[in-house]
Amino acid sequence: MTRVWRGEDRYRGGEAGAGIETRHAFSFSGFYDPDNVNFGLLVACNEELLAPGAGFALHPHRDVEIVTWVAEGELEHRDSAGHSSLVGPGDVQRLSAGSGVRHTERNAGDVPLRFVQMWLVPGAFGTEPEYEIVRGIADGTPFALPRTEAVMHVRRLGDGERTAVPDAAFVYVHAVRGEALLDGETLRAGDAARITDARDLEARGRGGAELLLWEMHAEPSYG
Repeated sequence: MTRVWRGEDRYRGGEAGAGIETRHAFSFSGFYDPDNVNFGLLVACNEELLAPGAGFALHPHRDVEIVTWVAEGELEHRDSAGHSSLVGPGDVQRLSAGSGVRHTERNAGDVPLRFVQMWLVPGAFGTEPEYEIVRGIADGTPFALPRTEAVMHVRRLGDGERTAVPDAAFVYVHAVRGEALLDGETLRAGDAARITDARDLEARGRGGAELLLWEMHAEPSYG
């Protein structure tokens, strides 16, 4: 079963005066819908737009896997474990919060920053925090998220180009840019498809598209 959530239906958040605009796909912060708290292991998929110099002050996380994909601009990351990085388009950033970590994120450049940040529930809690960046991930290269039963796939499709959608209990497809056809639906930038028991599906680019596909084989387990 495929269900499409349009970009315009996301919950709007952020601080306009601080140069921060956020669009939430799931219940988050002041937005709560008991029927929309997760899909598979995914509990957040936030589209963030930061003006030059804008950012999020130091704040804590615990027992969550945070994956960030930059679409445009450059993201500066600093955390309480001593990591300091610049993340650009094509890089995958993973922050495994484990037993607890604090971090800041800001737009380090002089042009608007747009990124997608996704949170997943780990398979074990209270573990040692971890941090990594995979630079310039290639099209079609799977990124197996440690401590979870989840894999992220990046797909860049030219006009008419096709790609298989992973077979899995839960597949989440987020359109970063462009348009793609999937299971009879057109996905445009900001749209997402939630597919349960995905089998033998494919996506096709329409004029070019960049997609993030989460292949998940479990739901959250809290002990």
